[in-house]
Amino acid sequence: MELNLERIKKAQENIKEVVRKTPMFHTSTFSKKCNCNVYLKCENKQKTGAFKLRGAYNKLVNLTEEEKKRGVIASSAGNHAQGVAFAATSFNVKSTIVMPLTAPQAKVAATKGYGAEVIQAGQVYDECHDKAVEVQKETGATFLEPFNDIDVMAGQGTIALEMLEDLPEADVIVVPIGGGGLISGIAVAAKSIKPSIRIVGVEPEIVPSAKAALEKGKVTTVPGAKSLADGISVSTLGDECFKYIQKYVDEVVTISEDEIAHAMFQIMERNKLIVEGSGAAPLAALLAKKIDGIEGKNVIALVSGGNADIATTAKIIERELVFEKRRIRFEAELQDKAGTLGALISEVGAMGGNVVTVRQNSNWNERGLESADVSFEITVQSQEHGESIIKSLRDKGYVINIKK
Repeated sequence: MELNLERIKKAQENIKEVVRKTPMFHTSTFSKKCNCNVYLKCENKQKTGAFKLRGAYNKLVNLTEEEKKRGVIASSAGNHAQGVAFAATSFNVKSTIVMPLTAPQAKVAATKGYGAEVIQAGQVYDECHDKAVEVQKETGATFLEPFNDIDVMAGQGTIALEMLEDLPEADVIVVPIGGGGLISGIAVAAKSIKPSIRIVGVEPEIVPSAKAALEKGKVTTVPGAKSLADGISVSTLGDECFKYIQKYVDEVVTISEDEIAHAMFQIMERNKLIVEGSGAAPLAALLAKKIDGIEGKNVIALVSGGNADIATTAKIIERELVFEKRRIRFEAELQDKAGTLGALISEVGAMGGNVVTVRQNSNWNERGLESADVSFEITVQSQEHGESIIKSLRDKGYVINIKK
């Protein structure tokens, strides 16, 4: 069985009644930052919150009735899980999903909500895959590979058909890489339609399985690690995928955890999109200037999914606000008199700062019983705004010590 444009077009026909054609839009904000014309293809707006439904549903369409009767089993960090659960329930097929212990609880809950039985095992995808194989042998269920399967790759490749239908003049497509099924399908479809188009893959630098495989010329297992981009934290590239990546993908770049977090924050703030780490990876590569030769080009960044863990997202927002100095921590030396603290809070508010937390560290300090140190955390509009507030407070006689 070979992955080709004909098979991908057939997949598009198979899934058209269920899968949404997701929006794609130009973003002037990121175009200016990246010095190219950036378009975001929003698979975070897909049913189940990610692109995985495409491949999973196409695979279910191609199963025999006997295979469906045995039920299906899959291993997944989260998005394939939801896609399989949704697709299986659509066909009234029993589904069992093995997910890592580290999978975001939002993805676990959603998978159960779509009708699957969930088993959690292992820290990374590869470990939960081994558990799924074990369960499959015990139950006889039909195993649905998350990426290393031609029908799955073909389903994912339908994204490229939509991209080039909406933007035929696209020059570059930037795609996250985990096991390789997504980029394989997209690369085959896009290159078959427009051979001149450039396909760039992005993966976390702490799990660079695709880059390692391309450098060594063979599938290579790298040490497992949990990335913010949990959906692409895959230690071993699919061997079927690797054949197409070698042939059709022009380049693979890696990004740091800080770059992923920054991109997640930026896309939330500027484009009002909730995006998981994997979905932010292509934009992270663009913002970090990891891709050369794209100046003035039409570049599509695939936002592959939006199933972000809320707790993790909150931490990222907090971190980025501190990093950009829009959340400031400082200590003020105040006289221990009624109204002194309220006066300082009023001063901060009058200058446009928002007081988040206030804590009096003790009733007295080395200066005696008549003074106290009070810790503040405030949010401001920008680094410059924060600096002006601190300067103004000091000019008014307050003793302010900035905390990191």
